[in-house]
Amino acid sequence: MSDRRAIPASVRVGLPQAQGELPPVPGSQSLAAPVITEAQRKRKGEPIDHSHPATKVVGYIALVLTVLMILVPLYFIFITSFKSFQDVYSDPISFWPNPFKAENYSYVWQTSGFSSYLKNSVIITLILTVVEVVLGVLTAYAFAFIRFPGRNLLFLLIIASLMVPNQITIISNYSLVASWGWRDTYAGVIIPLAGVAFGAFLMRNHFQSLPPEILEAARMDGAGFFTTLFRVVLPMSWPTLSAFVLITVVNEWNQYLWPFLITDTPAAATLPVGLTRLQDAEGVTNWAPVMAGTVLTTLPMIIIFLILQKPMIKGLTAGAVKG
Repeated sequence: MSDRRAIPASVRVGLPQAQGELPPVPGSQSLAAPVITEAQRKRKGEPIDHSHPATKVVGYIALVLTVLMILVPLYFIFITSFKSFQDVYSDPISFWPNPFKAENYSYVWQTSGFSSYLKNSVIITLILTVVEVVLGVLTAYAFAFIRFPGRNLLFLLIIASLMVPNQITIISNYSLVASWGWRDTYAGVIIPLAGVAFGAFLMRNHFQSLPPEILEAARMDGAGFFTTLFRVVLPMSWPTLSAFVLITVVNEWNQYLWPFLITDTPAAATLPVGLTRLQDAEGVTNWAPVMAGTVLTTLPMIIIFLILQKPMIKGLTAGAVKG
């Protein structure tokens, strides 16, 4: 036997291969780095050197441009809400209100029925969030842990419903709600929006990534359906659940088309609908009160995002890195 064959495979990883000898199977060496064959090296290509100055410069330029594209419009919305009518149309454009008119906010609050729109938005958003989160969690739990005939087919149908634009169902929903006499009511706004498949899809995928040993231990301890859900599964799912709650809150708070179609008065109209009616009342030229209303509408979502941003990011990136 040759000297080469006498050496263990884990020791001779770095030795040159004899002619005609097959390369070792990648990952089969326990005491050395994984082996990469020549074909794998060609497919992989040369790695990008992130420490190169040119790479850093390009990255920083892209970052600055992205931040400017997001923040510049928001900045002009904010400063326009404090401008006077003449200052909005000043030439050249002013980058700071002169004079500073905070009265735009009190004007919007007192004259546009903003408090009524705010109350409607809070009630509708809270109810829709609770309903969608409860239905999404229970549906995902059933799909992840309960065996029943047609489970995979039914889940595929739920995923397929995500591909259907909401606008397709508006005419049928409107006819049904109007025939039941639910126009200008909370029920008419809430019920057609309550059935959303996104939560079931998101939470089901997360539930299936949980360690099965923990769930098996809960069953051996005699934990039932709801005990396992509330004492075992949900405490381990808080980041993903937070992301689900935040996405739902923002989405329902910003609902515009359906509330606009189904409401005629401020009785059940939401803030986005109120902004449209404020713009109609002020005309297309008086933008300062409209921008003040926009800031007031956006402010609650900014506060909620600042509170839930860390668990939301953890939830959205859960499972992205393994090892």
